[in-house]
Amino acid sequence: MQIRVALALTIGACVVGVLSAQNPPAARPVRVAIRAARLIDGRGGQPVANPLVTIENGRIASLVSGGSTPPGVDVLDLGTATLLPGLIDTHTHVFLQGDAASEEYEVQLLKQSIPYRAILAARNAKLALDRGFTTIRDLETEGAMYADVDVKTAIDRGEVPGARMFVSTRAMAPTGMYPLLGFSWELDVPHGVQPVDGVEHARLAVREQIGRGADWIKYYSDHGYAFGADGVLHGQVNFTADEARAIVEETHRLGHRVAAHAMSADGIDAALKAGADTIEHGAGMTDALMDDMVRRGAWWVPTVMAMAAVAPARGGAYLRMMDATKSAFGRALRKGVRIANGTDIGAFPWPGANQTQELHYYADWGMTPMQAIQSATSSAAQLLGQADRLGTIEAGRVADIIAVTGDPLTSIAVLDHVAFVMKNGVVYKNTLHP
Repeated sequence: MQIRVALALTIGACVVGVLSAQNPPAARPVRVAIRAARLIDGRGGQPVANPLVTIENGRIASLVSGGSTPPGVDVLDLGTATLLPGLIDTHTHVFLQGDAASEEYEVQLLKQSIPYRAILAARNAKLALDRGFTTIRDLETEGAMYADVDVKTAIDRGEVPGARMFVSTRAMAPTGMYPLLGFSWELDVPHGVQPVDGVEHARLAVREQIGRGADWIKYYSDHGYAFGADGVLHGQVNFTADEARAIVEETHRLGHRVAAHAMSADGIDAALKAGADTIEHGAGMTDALMDDMVRRGAWWVPTVMAMAAVAPARGGAYLRMMDATKSAFGRALRKGVRIANGTDIGAFPWPGANQTQELHYYADWGMTPMQAIQSATSSAAQLLGQADRLGTIEAGRVADIIAVTGDPLTSIAVLDHVAFVMKNGVVYKNTLHP
C-alpha cells in the first residue's frame, strides 16, 4: 500500500503541474478593492448597500458602504452583483464517483488506482470552487487511504486550484459493517473504511489517521435501516458504547472533532452519547434527540441531496427517508438545533451536479433565504471551528468572496449561478469584470 501511495504522489505531482499550467490563479495584488450593488456578510444582518471591500494580502482589511477607493488600490467593479462569503459544504467525498451501494463503487475500489482517483479528486475540488464553494469538509476517501491529505496540500500550496479542504482520511467502521462486502471469503478485497474493532484499536486508529494528516475523524454509527411501527427510522448500531466513546475521547484529547454517520434514531442516540460533534444525515431524528442535540451543542448536517439521489436505486426504507427528514427539519429549526449545509456529493456524481441545490431544500423546508445562506457560510464555519477565519465578510477574515447576479434573499436559486469566486484574495473565476 505504501508503494501505491508513493506512486499516487508521483503521478499527482505531474497532474498538479499540468492543471496549474492550464488554470493559473490570477496574480494577487498586495491590495485590491471590490465594489458591487449589495453585500450579504454571512452574519444575518441587513445587506450592505454599495459595499466597498478592501483586501490586503489575502485578508479583508475593511468593509464600508459607499466610500472612495484608497489611492493605489486596484478596483474590481462588479456592477449590480451581490457579494457573499465563499460557500462551505461540510459533507463531501471528492474521491467518490457514485453511490457506495452500487457496482460503480466496486469498480472504483477494484479497478481504479489511487493515483487515478486522486486526479478525479483534484478535478472535483476545482468543480466545487467554480460553483462558489471555497471550503469543503471531505468526509473520507472511500478506500483511497490518506490521499485526501495530498490533494489538500497541493491546493494549499497553490499547485492546483480547488476548494480549501478539511479532510478525514479513511473513516472507521467495525469489521463486516461497510463495503466492500459479499465477495468470497478467500479474497482479501479492499475496504472503503478502516476496519476498527475494540477500544484499544479504536484509539490506535484515531492516532494513525490524525498522524497522517486528518483534520476530522469520521466513524459509522449505524447500518441496516427500517422504519418501525412507531414511524421512526431504526437501525443497527455498529460500535459498542465503549468503542464509540474511545473514538470520540481520543479524538478530542488530540484537539480534533468527530463526525458520525448516523441515519437512524438508534445510531444518532449512540453517537450523541459517545460525544460526536456532528450528526451526518440524521433521517431518524426524533424530538427527544433534537433536545439532546441542543443540550450538547451538536450539529446536524442533513445531506438532503444525497438522500434524493440514492433513494430510487436503493429502495426500501430510503424511499421514506426524504419525508422523514423534511418533517424533522422543520421541528429541528423550531427547537434551535444547529444545522449546517452539507450535500454528500460524491454519493451522486460530481459533474453535472450543483451543490447549491441543497440550499433549495432548506429554503423550501422552513429556513428563510438568509438562514439557508448562513447554513453554508457562518454556521458552517462554526461547525468547522473556523468562525474567526471563514464564513463572513468582515475585517480580519480570509478573503473568500463570491458574487452572483441578482438577490439570493429574493430567490435562493440565484446562488446556482456564481459569477465571481475569490479565495484567499485570489480571483479564480470572474465573468462579471473584464
